[in-house]
Amino acid sequence: MVDFSLSVEERQIRDTVRAFISKEVMPLEQEVLRNERAGAPAISLDVLNELRTKARKAGFWGMNTPEEYGGMDLGAVMSAILVMETGRTYVPFSFGGSADNILYEANDEQKRRYLIPTIEGERRSCFAITEPGAGSDARNIRTRAVRDGDDWVINGEKTFITGGNEADFVMVFAVTDPEKGAGGGVTCFLVDRDMGWKSEPIQTMGQWGPAALVFDDVRVPAENVLGEVGQGFALALNWIGQGRYMIPARAIGSAERMLQMAVDYAKVRHSMGHPIGDYQAIQWQIADSQVEIESAKWLTLYAAWRVQQGMDARHASSIAKLNGAVMANQVVDRVLQIHGGMGYTKELPIERWYRELRLLRIFEGTDEIQRRTIARNLLKGHVRLGGIGE
Repeated sequence: MVDFSLSVEERQIRDTVRAFISKEVMPLEQEVLRNERAGAPAISLDVLNELRTKARKAGFWGMNTPEEYGGMDLGAVMSAILVMETGRTYVPFSFGGSADNILYEANDEQKRRYLIPTIEGERRSCFAITEPGAGSDARNIRTRAVRDGDDWVINGEKTFITGGNEADFVMVFAVTDPEKGAGGGVTCFLVDRDMGWKSEPIQTMGQWGPAALVFDDVRVPAENVLGEVGQGFALALNWIGQGRYMIPARAIGSAERMLQMAVDYAKVRHSMGHPIGDYQAIQWQIADSQVEIESAKWLTLYAAWRVQQGMDARHASSIAKLNGAVMANQVVDRVLQIHGGMGYTKELPIERWYRELRLLRIFEGTDEIQRRTIARNLLKGHVRLGGIGE
């Protein structure tokens, strides 16, 4: 028998997080909209730090951070469920006390300088592999690192780097052996901003504010290699793999919140003497959205479960990411349509979600890349149909 229920403790954690988001975070939504209209950041760093302090006092710190580093180590499934809860608001908030998964590959000295300060919120990192000519095709990166005595000298450009404007150090991937390329010739470096790299903001249609990073003869000590020389591409895949099931998790929370808005609006908005919820055209949009949200939820939780069990989750994560990204865009489009002209205005947050969720089909592997991955896995026999539980 398969038991899909959460334990009493897991339900308590979920419900407590939901209450925190409702009480402490959602009240900031109107401020976020006002700030966006004024061209200001969604929320200030002071407000974000205050929220994280409240969350830490409530016991929420480092959801998936190992206990030895002061975290809760809830596992992939509960982490995904809690990201669904944070996704219910468009306030750009996440619980603190965490670090990029590949930072745990650091040696003891690197952990002291980078990992632990990041977990404690004293330092901010970013992950840089995407380049102007190497987006979803990460194997085609051109940034070079050349050994010079006890240092490496890095030259190149990275683009669309999340957190690149705010970070004080970057995990940057560069080619160290052009002959081997991704098969042993890419290395990851921990590079402090004061070592010389520069960032420039990139304006986008949504609140997401990525950066372009420029490395011009940036000299990095050999001791700042993360992992082993030449093995950086495997680290990059580990980082990307985690995002591919957490991205749809957040989208599910957003879609559920918007669908509830549509249901509520369909009950009170009248047309031709009836609530619009009486009309089949509206009912079908609501029903289709519910079906797609639930489908995405179980695909995402299945991918997270495979991660938690130590199983290969790459194929399941690609399915979850593709399905979740498409689902979110379909749902927000329907919700906007149900709200009519009001949905198109900036008085409601729907148009903002419309812009934000469009990004999901592009970053961390486009829809096309996910489809290519899924199809190739089947065609090459890496996975087989009907392989549940394998």
